[in-house]
Amino acid sequence: MADMSISKTAWENGPVAVEDKTTPTVRAFSMSDAAKWDAFVHNESSASFFHLSGWMRAIERTFGYSSCAILAERDGRMTGVLPLYSIKNWILGHCLISTPLAVSGGIAAADQESYDALLMRAKDMAREQQVEYLELRNATGKLEAGFNPNTRYVNFSCDLARDSETNLKRLPKDTRYMIRKAQKQGLEVRHGADLLDEFYELFALSMRRLGTPVFPKALLKNLIAEFPGQTDLLMIYSGKKAVCGVLTFLFRDTVLPYYSGAGLEAPRLAANNLMYWELMQWATERGYRIFDFGRSKTGTGAYAFKTQWNMKIVPLSYQVFLVKKKTLPDFSPANPRFTRATESWSRLPLWLTKKIGPRVIKWFP
Repeated sequence: MADMSISKTAWENGPVAVEDKTTPTVRAFSMSDAAKWDAFVHNESSASFFHLSGWMRAIERTFGYSSCAILAERDGRMTGVLPLYSIKNWILGHCLISTPLAVSGGIAAADQESYDALLMRAKDMAREQQVEYLELRNATGKLEAGFNPNTRYVNFSCDLARDSETNLKRLPKDTRYMIRKAQKQGLEVRHGADLLDEFYELFALSMRRLGTPVFPKALLKNLIAEFPGQTDLLMIYSGKKAVCGVLTFLFRDTVLPYYSGAGLEAPRLAANNLMYWELMQWATERGYRIFDFGRSKTGTGAYAFKTQWNMKIVPLSYQVFLVKKKTLPDFSPANPRFTRATESWSRLPLWLTKKIGPRVIKWFP
């Protein structure tokens, strides 16, 4: 059952001023702050799953990124958090990012003073370290002064009704048809972290097909280890063969299908449609109320697939503060400059992409 007891702050569309006008103190985060940090994240409506300290630990352990997270507090009470990473490599140069590998990040704060204090400190850090840029992957919020918008991404989500029949009826007719088609194929649904090895093969195959370097399996293992009870791995089988799968994160009343993979047979069997429908049913039965389908770049196949599910589409408020760099970074595979590289990658042997992909992907957080 989803945790429905989590309280929310009064503001939904960004921080607002509160009665306590005491200037908050901003300081560096340490792992001794983790319990208070996570308690704040769980209770702060502007925070996300990707603000949790477990996400920071998992990506540090997997990729060796250097954390420089900061927090705001008054009289020992935490009032804001900013997970932030200093990343250096030969492609990006030196930059500050909140949050690597995450759909959302940026500042989560209980009031405007804390938000402003964290924003000012982050900009000061970017100038002091003379980075190329500071990137805040905000889910919502206004464009801050001096920042440049990154408008390539949108997020898909929908509310889940309390019964599966209502959820099915709200789907477009063509999507319902594909679900029924898959149900006639005799496919089997299984859940469990013990299926990770089979899932990773499908995940690596899908990433190669997209021309994108694959993450190391260690990332998925580390995330599952960091979030016991907050992950679900769902797999679809045709006979004994794994056809597709999705690793989902669970946060408050929301399910977030995040990493997915599919074999070559999946489209013919409509297995992906069945997979997400089964996840919706699983979530509904356990009391979750929001299905967060995650981000996609406009104009991509993933974007087109998600539009078939009658989702609310919201632009993500990603923004970049340029310091040394003069133009916005664009390391997306959709960038025409990377067309030849992605096409070449998609033709590499699968075993080779699994070997060198984890070394390459850490350059593009």
